[in-house]
Amino acid sequence: MAEMNSKKTGSKEAKEEQLRQLEERMGSADFWNDKVAAQAVLREISLLKDEILGAEKYDKGDAIITIFSGAGGDDAEDFSHMLFEMYRKYAARQGWGIYLLHEHKNDHGGYRNVAFELTGKGAYGMLKNESGVHRLVRISPFNSKDQRHTSFSLVEVVPRFDVAASAAAFEIPESEIEIQYARSSGPGGQNVNKRETSVRLVHTPTKIAVHVESERSQGQNKEKALAMLRGKLYKRAEEERKSAESGMYVSKTTDIEWGNQIRSYVVHPYKMVKDLRTNVESSNPDKVFDGYLDEFIEAEKNLQ
Repeated sequence: MAEMNSKKTGSKEAKEEQLRQLEERMGSADFWNDKVAAQAVLREISLLKDEILGAEKYDKGDAIITIFSGAGGDDAEDFSHMLFEMYRKYAARQGWGIYLLHEHKNDHGGYRNVAFELTGKGAYGMLKNESGVHRLVRISPFNSKDQRHTSFSLVEVVPRFDVAASAAAFEIPESEIEIQYARSSGPGGQNVNKRETSVRLVHTPTKIAVHVESERSQGQNKEKALAMLRGKLYKRAEEERKSAESGMYVSKTTDIEWGNQIRSYVVHPYKMVKDLRTNVESSNPDKVFDGYLDEFIEAEKNLQ
């Protein structure tokens, strides 16, 4: 994906010129001789059209959120569950729907990772800047000595591509996808534990993986997983584009630990939630965890 954005500039005119050149290239007689290169050009054309038209069409659509636990053991996995509930309650206040795609729980009800859809007008645009490492400081409920503990979770927000339209808008060569099937542990009816309905896709060039087990059939889970993978690749391409335009390097991986957090939730020894990018603060963590994120999200709208 990196080679697709390395030569871009920030001006609309430059992007239109690059688009014109790529479309001319697509019209050449030998264009499809190298199918892998041709698919890369088609993805680049799609991305350029999106940028020229503006990303607002994705901002107005649904979102897929994945939460991964990082450093902190049981506390981090409990924190991931707290973040899931926070976004669930925020979505309920917005009148959005929520649909669980995959969950990997521990013995205490915490999440090692969890993925879910938020369906509602503007969900992605509202929450896309929630992506990043979140940090919690509190007295650990898993420590018998009542010691203070710091834990971390990573929130990833990507647009939910329409299953049918996403294939045309962001095609991924089959040779780049590794497919794994397993017995689903999530919702799906009586047959869910008897058939391999759970689908895990790995995009081999980037190592990006997605897992969906929410549907009854393997085919439905695969479709959702493909749409989810396209969303992740789109988000990655956007980050690479922004880094190229700003001249800043953006790491392809984020360690879920100290030094990378975008927001801190401190419950002990004092109460404070602070976003480290916008400097917005709240002295009421309980209210924030109850889904009242409006002041943070409003401030995030100015983030580039």
